[in-house]
Amino acid sequence: MSANTTTSKLLSPLKLSCGLTLKNRIVMAPLTRARAGQERLPNDLMAEYYAQRASVGLIISEATSISERGLGWPNTPGIFTAEQVQHWKKVTEAVHAKDTPIFLQLWHCGRASHSSFQPDGLAPYAPSPIAISGDQVHTASGKQDYETPREMSLELIAETVKEYGRAAKLAKEAGFDGVEVHGANGYLIDQFLEAVTNQRNDAYGGSLEKRQRFLKEVLEAVCAEWPSDRVGLRLSPNGRFNGMGEVDYRANFLDTASMLAKYNLCYLHVMDGADFGVPEHGSPMTLDEFRVVYPGLLIGNAGYTQALAEERLAQGSADLIAFGRLLISNPDLAERFEHGWPLAPSPDPSIWYSFDAHGYTDFPVYSASQG
Repeated sequence: MSANTTTSKLLSPLKLSCGLTLKNRIVMAPLTRARAGQERLPNDLMAEYYAQRASVGLIISEATSISERGLGWPNTPGIFTAEQVQHWKKVTEAVHAKDTPIFLQLWHCGRASHSSFQPDGLAPYAPSPIAISGDQVHTASGKQDYETPREMSLELIAETVKEYGRAAKLAKEAGFDGVEVHGANGYLIDQFLEAVTNQRNDAYGGSLEKRQRFLKEVLEAVCAEWPSDRVGLRLSPNGRFNGMGEVDYRANFLDTASMLAKYNLCYLHVMDGADFGVPEHGSPMTLDEFRVVYPGLLIGNAGYTQALAEERLAQGSADLIAFGRLLISNPDLAERFEHGWPLAPSPDPSIWYSFDAHGYTDFPVYSASQG
């Protein structure tokens, strides 16, 4: 049965304050797919992949490293060289040909990296020298134990903030419509925000306000290159991925969201589902909690179905809903939602990070004749 597009909030357009008009409220979530090769250059295959999924309202690119030190996953793309800028243009042009805006997600892995990724061959940097335990990192030579990171000096913190600004500038040169700052899933910004990974006793650690300082400086650097309403931020208040798990997570993230309100961002992207774990110290946070303290656009993400997305939008809990795994195997997800066509099942995770077209661009669109 076809969805009633006159009553579907998910399939209705939305004009953003920055002037961009989204054809629907479906967002393609950032998905690490590891197809950029050892050179970390976006390519024709990646352009095809994103263009296939451009019937959504907004695409957020896969996490993209702002510097060599920020790397932490094999074959993921970067945005720190002129050559990468030129190659990203293949992607942005392919998506824009479908009249869809695309934001680039800015990423620094921090301690969720390995010495084999670092330009000096030493352990990666983080706010504090605390290693991730109970898990391993994917490297070019297979999974390896996480290492105890080196604590970032004040000079390196300042340099990293500048790298975020440079990466944001390069994203504009590459033709993106905006950028999303990755502050979720246990990567560098999240590591500064949460006390479990930030045990500094200087201007960047201790109180919540001090732990927020790095994020504030990053946002200021990025907003110096882009209007703030072309900048989004992603947070994962419930996630335990990469060894996270703040005791005072509720107070931490609500205060952070309240602080963010003054930046007039394009949106706040909240991982409110359980895909990355649930809090050890209490109940999961909800979008409604963020709605109280954050007046801007909210994107919900993680584990959404079409019905749940419609419910959250109708309730006013969210303005946009991001889908990840469903878009891997359903490149025409918006059309399937609109027409009530069946969804292809989520693919085997073993092909998520393979290095060719299989499990990437070879998922077919639905044909009405199939029904």
